[in-house]
Amino acid sequence: MSIRTLATLAVAILFGLVAVIILNNTLGASRKTQSAAAGGLSPVVVAAQPIARGMTLHPGFLKVVGFPAASVPAGAFTSVDQLSGGKGVQRLALRGLTPGEPVLLTEVSGPGGRLNLSSVIDPGMQAVAIRASDVTGVGGFVLPGDRVDVLLTRAISQGNNQPVNTVTQVLADNVKVVGVDQSDNDEADKPAVAKAVTIQVTPEQAQAITLGQAVGSVSLSLRHVADEAPLARRATTVAELGFKASAGGPSPGAGGPSAHGAAARPLSGPGIIRVTRVTETTGYRLGGR
Repeated sequence: MSIRTLATLAVAILFGLVAVIILNNTLGASRKTQSAAAGGLSPVVVAAQPIARGMTLHPGFLKVVGFPAASVPAGAFTSVDQLSGGKGVQRLALRGLTPGEPVLLTEVSGPGGRLNLSSVIDPGMQAVAIRASDVTGVGGFVLPGDRVDVLLTRAISQGNNQPVNTVTQVLADNVKVVGVDQSDNDEADKPAVAKAVTIQVTPEQAQAITLGQAVGSVSLSLRHVADEAPLARRATTVAELGFKASAGGPSPGAGGPSAHGAAARPLSGPGIIRVTRVTETTGYRLGGR
């Protein structure tokens, strides 16, 4: 037998083995799907092995198991073919998956396998970037997946020769961070000072944040992982940062500035601290005596 004949035979055997493996995988998945449906269970595609973020979802990485109909998670897939196949069907994992974990629509890329930020943004939402530093970015502890409040600090002219007032107001609260610099990996756990933080907001909030960066200083306030309550206070002015009167201290109109901004006669004598703010002087009694 010639070498050419042997080579042809070897190639034919190799292709035959590949075809058998693919056929077995396809028939196995089909049998599992039919078995799950026959037993009153719904088929759900889960990870058959650890899948790292960014990996292409090949058939060998996935399997079908039966879930009780009432327990099927939203966005679950019922067939391996929905996740893997030709060039226009294959998807990428947007985050790491553990064996037995259901593969959900929100955790994989769109058909065609593109790992881009637009695929992880919720429908109807937009992503907007905020200039960040070690201060505005909460010391670099803001990471993808965190929830933050967006604050704007700006000066407001009051007119009529009144002094300029400064205010901090809420532009958006409880919004999701989807990227830090050029990374959208929500499994990152190491803080790093970033130049930009990208957040997911509504179109209206995106406009307000973009305008806010042009007229003032925008900063982020990091939320507790379980805190989803809206902020009750939407703005704070410099005037609201004044000292609260203690038991024996001054109160508005008596020892503090008058309603018209004129300085009242400050307290004096032993045990008194005098604080001067620009042109106003206020006395505070130590210990409230």
